[in-house]
Amino acid sequence: GQRLNRAQPSVSNALGRLRHVFQDELFVRTAAGMLPTERAQALIPGIALALEQLRRALAQGLDFDPLAAQGRRLTIATSDYADMVLVPHVVALLRREAPGMALRVARLNRETVYEQLDQSAIDLAIGGLLAPPKRMLQQRLYEEHFVCIGDRERLCPARDDEALDLETYLARPHALFVPSDNGSSRGVIDVHLARLGRERRVLATFAHIAALPFAVRGTDLLATLAARVARLMAPPGTAIRTLPPELQDTAFGIDMVYGRRSENDPAARWLRALVVRAALQVDGAPGA
Repeated sequence: GQRLNRAQPSVSNALGRLRHVFQDELFVRTAAGMLPTERAQALIPGIALALEQLRRALAQGLDFDPLAAQGRRLTIATSDYADMVLVPHVVALLRREAPGMALRVARLNRETVYEQLDQSAIDLAIGGLLAPPKRMLQQRLYEEHFVCIGDRERLCPARDDEALDLETYLARPHALFVPSDNGSSRGVIDVHLARLGRERRVLATFAHIAALPFAVRGTDLLATLAARVARLMAPPGTAIRTLPPELQDTAFGIDMVYGRRSENDPAARWLRALVVRAALQVDGAPGA
């Protein structure tokens, strides 16, 4: 009632009308307070999306004041990489500049992300190696490159940033981050190796990129992953090496992708500008 600026009897009457329309109690009194029924739970996602689209339509053309934003929730879909490298900077800026705004960081599902953007279920997506359809808008945040990591004692001489030669790289078994659940054991590096007529042995795959630095420690495995993640996550005893010269053209961009609908949403525009500022912090970080 307070949020709707309505008296309690008015809200009760409105709930009664909704119960009649849906032929369901919708909310029932329990020891824990009023709780939604199964029918109400099923209605929540669609209604929440409709209300969010209505709020955005009403906000078009209005200035956005982040300090005055109370209860507004923005949703971004991010890769594991962005969760570790970029999102902490986004959260720090958000807490400082819009403390009343809520942020939901969802998993980046490459199979459904563009549909989610079309439906305004998420405000933007952040990740590497994204290939959005033409109806989407894409902005490059910064460049990233791959490095190779392995157990320091097994990569002698293991001077950090010293390049491995291709034969050494291919002679060792590899661990691979595979974000999808399709059972694949191939990544970007394997595509480049195939162009050279070469192939590596991938003997361990992981669903989370953070697992790779710990998987190689104390083993003969090598792992190829983004340089910023390697420097952030590599535990003691891990060597970070430059890729063989034949694979050093595998740099990639970290991009922000969003739908055209959000162009007219002042809050979404503000969030995109904040993400760009966060990316500048990443790009200028020591060791970046």
